[in-house]
Amino acid sequence: MSTRTVDARGLEPPEPFERAMEAIADLAPGGAFTLLLDRMPHPLLRILERDGYRHEAGIRDDGAVEIHISRP
Repeated sequence: MSTRTVDARGLEPPEPFERAMEAIADLAPGGAFTLLLDRMPHPLLRILERDGYRHEAGIRDDGAVEIHISRP
């Protein structure tokens, strides 16, 4: 099963946050997507934790932040 990727690298704030929130709003239960960013989005991670979304963040070899987000 392929996961949708939202590539928000290179965008000016608040566009990366807005794109992430749009993708989260579109998630069906059990749905997931991968978010690519230029930096670690600490405010977004706090929102995901608060709202009960699963997420796993890491830094890729190319320096991009990759976050897998899923809705329980």
